[in-house]
This record gives sequence, C-alpha cells and structure tokens, in this order.
Amino acid sequence: MNLSNLLVVLVEPSKTQRTIIRNHLANFEISEIEEYDCGQDCLDFMRHQVPDIVISSMHLPDMTGTDIVCKMREDERLSLTTFLLISSETHYRFLEPVRQAGAIGILPKPFSAKDLGKVLHSTLDYIGDHEREVSDEEFESLSVLIVDDSKVSRRYFKNILGNLGVSTLVEAEDGAEAYEIFQKQHFDLVVTDFNMPNVDGKELLELIRQDQRQPSVPVMMVTSEQNQASLAAIESSGVSALLKKPLTYDVIKRIIIELVFDDH
Repeated sequence: MNLSNLLVVLVEPSKTQRTIIRNHLANFEISEIEEYDCGQDCLDFMRHQVPDIVISSMHLPDMTGTDIVCKMREDERLSLTTFLLISSETHYRFLEPVRQAGAIGILPKPFSAKDLGKVLHSTLDYIGDHEREVSDEEFESLSVLIVDDSKVSRRYFKNILGNLGVSTLVEAEDGAEAYEIFQKQHFDLVVTDFNMPNVDGKELLELIRQDQRQPSVPVMMVTSEQNQASLAAIESSGVSALLKKPLTYDVIKRIIIELVFDDH
C-alpha cells in the first residue's frame, strides 16, 4: 500500500482551508478524499465506510474535532482509524482530550507539507503492519502493563501494541493498581501516563525502580506535561523513555524496539 491508496476524510468548515489541505494531499498523490464542513456528516459517512485517516479542524459548526475523535474511539470499527487535528487552538481544555484519544498528530495552522508528510507516512506504517498481521515471535512473547486513568488512552495503546503482535496486555487505572499487579506478575515493558490520581506515573516509576523483583524493567512514560521542572524530575527518576503526546505509531514502535529488543 502507498499514500495514493489512502482514503481520507477531511472535516473543515472553511472552503479555503479545505482547498489548501486538499492541495497538500494532492502533492502526495492522494485523491480519494471525502470532504465535510460539519462533524455529524463526517460521522454519518463513517457508519458505512471506514477511512484510513480523518483530518479535522477543531471548531466545527455542530461540534469540535475533540468530539469527533472521542466518538471514533467509542466505535470499535473506528478505534484503529488514525486522526489528525489541524488547528491553531492552544487551549488545554480542547487539546488534552485529543491527545488522550491517541491522535496521530496535532498540526498548527499554517503547517508545512513536510509535517503533513510525516503523519501520512506514519498512518501508512500503521495500516501496513495491521494488514500484514505482524506476528513476530519476539513481539508475541512480550508482556506489557498499560497504566492510564483514561480508558480512551488505554484502548489506544492496546490497539497499537496489539497491532505489533503483543498478545499479553494488562491494564491498570492508576499507579496504585499498577504496582499491585506489578508485584504479582512479570512484565517486559510498562507504558504509563504521568498525571494520574492516587499514585502518579513518577511515583509508580520510583516504586518499580526500588522493587527487588524487576527493578530494571523498561518504563515508557507518556505525558502532555509542559512544566520543565516536572519533566526533569521524571527523567532523573530512571525513566527509560519520556514521550510527549500526541504519539505517532512509528515512534511508539521504534521506541519499544529500542527499549526491549536492542539490549538483547
């Protein structure tokens, strides 16, 4: 499969902006584009056909781009569909749910063709692995603990890891529950959010590093935290990889390979 085979759903109320995005897509030889100026028409289309990627603005006449991606993640048929937000919005209240839902990217207006190309190629990698039903024995044998208070985020990582072939996936809603599970079961990788109730990601990381059974297990922490002091504190606590949301499929795959397999 190549970029020209992608089916794109474009949701943008501005005709001018739709033209700009369509022209960018044409540069990648993408011509199969369904265009809508409101969210509900987009959702109605996706009831009958699953696209490869949804590209949406934030503010639409009837809803937001956040609403679209959250509704997609609630639908099993659309839970694997990549979502790209193109918006000049900077408010945490709007952007955080999009990051939590596993958007493949958030591009500002204006954006470059290079930035769009990275997202499109990541989508292609994601679809390619899914269609090949990756079943490498090394991935199949992994046991991964996913820790996040957001059910949507946990589902996103389950989809990504399942796509890579990982079959043993255990979920926890916060660091406290995760550490209870961690004490009873062996894991090859822990994927955790930072901001969580009860025991947050940093506190969980410290508990893991002090644990006698498996203190050196790779811990990949994902966050939308912007405070540099908090990020520095996480890095000094022995995190294996600290990644900022949103994350693309190819980045997640590369980091897991580096953390789990490159040392073997």
